Amino acid sequence: MAAAIKALNAKIRSNKYLDYFCSTHFWGPASNFGIPLAAIADMSKDPEIISGPMTVALSAYSGTFMRYALAVSPANYLLFGCHAINFTSQLVQGYRYVNYWNMGGRDAAVKAREAAGQAEGKIVEAVKSVRK
Repeated sequence: MAAAIKALNAKIRSNKYLDYFCSTHFWGPASNFGIPLAAIADMSKDPEIISGPMTVALSAYSGTFMRYALAVSPANYLLFGCHAINFTSQLVQGYRYVNYWNMGGRDAAVKAREAAGQAEGKIVEAVKSVRK
């Protein structure tokens, strides 16, 4: 059994594409891509749910590991790309957080919700008057 596993490993390692696919240089960034995908998906959600401390932590984490991805030998460009996307996404989330909580975005959102509620009331009344 050990000989079969050793032969399979030698076969995989002889092909440079399979060797890369079976390495941590591929699977580390591939599994890490969940973080930037979640940040991108959260960009369309209400900024009230954004955690400021977590956004700062993820920005620092991605900034650090962008440098690490280029410092290892050979450079891991897939890991760099993953962290560059995450870093950019977290900066956008950080801007949305600061805008919402510190620059009047929350007040504007409350006013917009109130205006939408008033408009909805007018529409309901107009529909009722047309049905009569």
